Amino acid sequence: MKKEDKLKYYNWSFGDRYDGWRVRKVDALFSVSPFIMTKRADSEVFFALKIPVDIIESFVREHKKEMPGLSIMDVVITSFVRLISQRPYLNRFIVWNKIFARNHVSFSIAIKRSMTIDGEETVIKPYYLPSDTLHDVVRKTHLELLNNQQVGQENSSDTISKFMGYLPDFLLRSVVYCIKKLDTIGLMPKFFFEASPFHTSVFLTNLGSIGIESIFHHLYEFGTCSVFAAMGKKTTKKTVNNDGTVSKTKTIELKFVVDERICDGFYFATAMRLLEKILSDPSALLFPPEQVIVDEGVGKKRIDK
Repeated sequence: MKKEDKLKYYNWSFGDRYDGWRVRKVDALFSVSPFIMTKRADSEVFFALKIPVDIIESFVREHKKEMPGLSIMDVVITSFVRLISQRPYLNRFIVWNKIFARNHVSFSIAIKRSMTIDGEETVIKPYYLPSDTLHDVVRKTHLELLNNQQVGQENSSDTISKFMGYLPDFLLRSVVYCIKKLDTIGLMPKFFFEASPFHTSVFLTNLGSIGIESIFHHLYEFGTCSVFAAMGKKTTKKTVNNDGTVSKTKTIELKFVVDERICDGFYFATAMRLLEKILSDPSALLFPPEQVIVDEGVGKKRIDK
């Protein structure tokens, strides 16, 4: 995590983690539910959202000169960052039956280094600020892509995975067990946290880049990721109008799997409506949000630059 992407602390309280603040101001139902639904697999909720892409494609063409390499995925990522700035509960996570508010915004993005069946696959994890604009997100994301997209390159996640892959089974089980237990009490070494794609705000996969539809992908028990998003390919839908004419609409389907323990269904529903609104007018992403909403569950513990 770069210094510029860290959030400033007001104070630290007992029970906080280095990657999140303990949420103490929460309804009784939500303080109890992590003890009843102890696993993310017990708590998965599924959302699907179809977004028209004609406006987004036009926006991308208009701004590609000032932001080389700008893509629909960049707009989608920035929309998620903007959504978190307005719906901070989406950046919560559950560890050891406790609710935490993440003290940073990061995305784990699955990429292939070469588009072949046996091509190398890796995950990048850029960090953002809730106040970031599209320019900021494009710069940070593309820098991570540039540093990780060449065949043969290795990032910290690749290095640790390769090292652990050399361990004999009995030793690997012990190492993984210890890492999980240390993570449970918030003492997992930070270099594991930095390398782990499972400790992130959102895990995103762009299946449209390989020409298939989006899927509902499960959440991982290891780590702190509470939102998994899959982006599918562009599809064209024909609609017969009242006057008998036929109109075509291009859409992309976004599918989400979320941990229902972090907030209630109404909050998720308003978040999806807000995401639709953001994507319907991406020009607002060129500017910082008017206000960054701080998770009131942790009090005023942070201030964004």
